Amino acid sequence: MTQRKRQSTARQHDVTATQEDNDVTFTQPSTSQVQRALENFTSDQVDYKTAEVVQYFLVKQQKKIPVRRADLIKNVVKEYRTVYPEIMKRATQTFEQVFGLKLVEIDTKNHIYILVNKLEAVDGCSQISPSNPKTALLFVVLGVIFMKGGVVRETLIWNILKKLRVDPGEKHPEFGDVKKVITDEFVRQRYLEFVRIPHTDPIEHELRWGQRANLEVSKVKLLEFMGELHDQQPQSWSQQYRVAHSSQPSNNSNT
Repeated sequence: MTQRKRQSTARQHDVTATQEDNDVTFTQPSTSQVQRALENFTSDQVDYKTAEVVQYFLVKQQKKIPVRRADLIKNVVKEYRTVYPEIMKRATQTFEQVFGLKLVEIDTKNHIYILVNKLEAVDGCSQISPSNPKTALLFVVLGVIFMKGGVVRETLIWNILKKLRVDPGEKHPEFGDVKKVITDEFVRQRYLEFVRIPHTDPIEHELRWGQRANLEVSKVKLLEFMGELHDQQPQSWSQQYRVAHSSQPSNNSNT
């Protein structure tokens, strides 16, 4: 490895370490600590900071990007970290009462949050549907994974897409770099997990449903979509049909 590459790797490691430290050094204040800290701020100041937090989440939501607590504190909360629980409490109420959204912590270890549609989640419906080309691509990938038992090798996805005239090796007019959309964008949005398979040479990966997909995607609607794609009745896949109708999107995550 050249010196320049070693320096670049070291810088990347330092950035990652710093991001982790931002959260590691943050200790969630107790209720009594928050109450004492609130004496240092006016109600309007806390409301204004809450509005900034809400705006930050909504901007991220537009691209379906999960929010890390460490980033939220570093970029938005800042000197209000001592009243962080109160800010999140007010933000959660705003999301539910004003926007009909539910704040869900999808990763309790790394404290990562997403917003889901509260009303549709309660009804057990899919928040997303294949209403545009990119979500249709996502549904195809999620559908193949579901039909194959929950995990597939990436090569299977590429082969199936080729049959649908979406060549991952060529730039697509709707999706651009198809492989990047699937293995980077959908993964960052937590719709998919893209995991290296150990002891493979050349390196191979497998795909699974991500945390957001489990929260937002109805397997019943997905199976209906696959039926339309293959011109078959969903009931013709008896095992998948039973699984789809026995499971609903989870709504029991802690905020």
